[in-house]
Amino acid sequence: MLTMAIWWLAISLEALLLVRGFQQKLFRHFPIFYLYILFVFIEEFLRFSVYRWYPSHYSQVYWVTQFLSLVIGSALIFEIYRVGLGRFPGTAKIARYLLLIVFGAVFAKTLANPSGTLFLWLAQSSVELERNLRIVQALAILTLVSVFLWYAIPFGRNLKGILFGYGLFVGMSIVQFTIWYYSLVDIGRFWSDAQAVSYLFGLALWASALWSIHAIPEPKPAMQLENDYEALVASTRTQLQRTLARLGWAVRL
Repeated sequence: MLTMAIWWLAISLEALLLVRGFQQKLFRHFPIFYLYILFVFIEEFLRFSVYRWYPSHYSQVYWVTQFLSLVIGSALIFEIYRVGLGRFPGTAKIARYLLLIVFGAVFAKTLANPSGTLFLWLAQSSVELERNLRIVQALAILTLVSVFLWYAIPFGRNLKGILFGYGLFVGMSIVQFTIWYYSLVDIGRFWSDAQAVSYLFGLALWASALWSIHAIPEPKPAMQLENDYEALVASTRTQLQRTLARLGWAVRL
């Protein structure tokens, strides 16, 4: 009974988010976020339908949709960085490259050695992939929050809601994997309900923060982050030129 109540409440909040996003045209500013919400919205109906009428196929549907949600969730981190660092193109560019390298490495490492049937391999890969991705996502979120706090950059109500709502979900996922790894008793049912409740809190936070569109305030030290980035690039370029010059001198000797 509790599980069904949580499920229907989550469906209602997701539908509300999608409707308000369309009405306020927020999907133009956060297309990946609303794609993520739409995917989860459809995913839950699909899983429920298969579980009720085609239970023998539930496992396959679950792991395929779980893998796709991990891919879209990773893309959401890129969108958070894109919007958050939109006024700092140089910093955003280097952040995008670093994220691409890290996420690409995680996907490549996890999916590099397929074995068994497609769905068995996908199930095994998804568990390892989710564990690794959640850690990377948490580090990416903490890094962005630290940069914003250090340079006193305002998040804006909409971005702050997306960031902290998804951060809550990622944090609870990491706690879940940690408890499962170290727990000596089976807490699967309890943790399933706890995670569902935390997801509801995240949805409520999103619904509140994204009820209407809010402009992101201009940061006070508007160019400090970009200046630090340019100084770092210039320093790196100088060191590289010196290194190459020394290598050329050594070759001539």
